[in-house]
Formats: sequence, C-alpha cells, structure tokens
Amino acid sequence: MRIHIATDHAGLDFSHQLATHLTQAGHDVVDHGPEVYDALDDYPGFCIRAAEAVVADLAQGVVALGVVFGGSGNGEQMAANKVKGVRAALVWSLNTARLAREHNDANVISIGARQHTIEDAIDFIDTFIAEPFPGDERHRRRISQLAEYETLGTINGTRLAD
Repeated sequence: MRIHIATDHAGLDFSHQLATHLTQAGHDVVDHGPEVYDALDDYPGFCIRAAEAVVADLAQGVVALGVVFGGSGNGEQMAANKVKGVRAALVWSLNTARLAREHNDANVISIGARQHTIEDAIDFIDTFIAEPFPGDERHRRRISQLAEYETLGTINGTRLAD
C-alpha cells in the first residue's frame, strides 16, 4: 500500500519514525514534507499535497492512504479535508482509528504529535491501515451524501439552506 505522510515542525520527528516503521512493514511511503525542522513552517501546504496525492493515487487505482501530523492534529485534518475526495479523520485512540475506516472509509487520518507517544501513534496508524471498509449500506449512504454536498452543495438533491 502507498502511504502519503505530511506534517509541520511539531510532527517532524514522528514523521521520520513513522516513515521507517511503514517502510519496514512493506509499504511505499511518500513523504510530502517538511524535510528539515523550521519552527515557523506552515502545515497547510504539506498536508494538502499529501491529501491531493492520496486522491490522485486512488483515481489511478493505486491503493493509498494518508497520515498527517501536527501539534494537535486539528489544523492538519482541516487542511486535508479541503481536498475534494478526502475524508480525513482526527484519530486519538485505537477505536477512532478503526471507526475512521469502518464507518467513514476515511482515506487520511490526522494525529496530534504533541498529544501522543510515537508508539501510540504507530498503533493508531497500523490499526487504521489494517481495518477494511465493510461497505455497509448506511455508511455508504452517508459517505455519498458528503460527496454530493462537496460537489453539488446538496444532500439527497436538496439544498440545506432552502
């Protein structure tokens, strides 16, 4: 599986350790930066590039997921979710990692590097990667509603503001 990762200065150590772990597990890891520590760097560009790469890979039939890091993971999740076709989930436990895939078919997760140990983060990521999306009708329906809103501004053909 191809795994796209990105961070900012707060998650740089995590991303290096994660890349090593994922590569040793047999995954194709693409690191979207940053390459060096800069306390003033900004996460949006890094995370958006990773999210765009996940969507591009999926469109080409490549099995791919993304992982973005930051101090809290909140902004990084928001940045990734700006990319059409991304369903990024903030993960803070094994259960949220599992449910991100099982219920939401998330293709990107975000983790707060200042909130968790690297060991916990690796467990979250391994759980996320291993969990399949079972495709239950209710979950597919909700994901379709999100995609419809993202594309057309409607849910089930209805504008919410109407």
